[in-house]
Amino acid sequence: MRAESSSASSLTTSVVSGQASLAHHFDDPEQQFEASTLGMWIFLITEVMFFGGLFASYAIYRSLHPEGFAVASRHLDYRLGAVNTAVLICSSLTMALAVRSAQLGRSRALRLFLALTMALGLVFLGVKVIEYSHKAHEHLVPGPSFRFEGPHARTAQLFFSFYFAMTGLHALHMVVGIGVLAVLWILAWRGRFSSQYYTPVEVAGLYWHFVDVVWIYLFPLLYLISRA
Repeated sequence: MRAESSSASSLTTSVVSGQASLAHHFDDPEQQFEASTLGMWIFLITEVMFFGGLFASYAIYRSLHPEGFAVASRHLDYRLGAVNTAVLICSSLTMALAVRSAQLGRSRALRLFLALTMALGLVFLGVKVIEYSHKAHEHLVPGPSFRFEGPHARTAQLFFSFYFAMTGLHALHMVVGIGVLAVLWILAWRGRFSSQYYTPVEVAGLYWHFVDVVWIYLFPLLYLISRA
């Protein structure tokens, strides 16, 4: 009897939580979830076009200067790139587990996996800081102080312009993602999510996986072309 009462109380709390988070212009939580998910997919399509333009530009210039791009790529540490690839793959797993925990209404597990995902994101950014500092020390940052020995100096500067633009924009997306996850962690700590309402976690998961996929493309394009 006591177990049934506890179960009923938990269900009531979940439903109330879902209804309390329902925006006034939606009829029910399901409609709100579908609209939010659709909105995120539309946003991600615009992001695909944005990064797609960068990838296309990179591919064109690489086809025009294959040797110069390959020579410049050798100055990237593919081991650090591989470490970051592994880090982001692990972060995709922890993010998926966070979404699953939210769907099951497991607040403690949700907070744990959100924290792990943020930690992995910070590790990724830390590795990028190390990479950028190495490039600055080697005078490989495009600009007046850029130095590159050999006949491919101008092409190398073009390559590193793409490198810093694409990886920098990707890192910016990572920073935004970590900020969003931090907000979700606070909301989870306050008990705002349940098995009836986890839309923000699901939507954030889509964004995080997208950012991870972008890196999966960046890694071979930038780090491995000289080893193809």
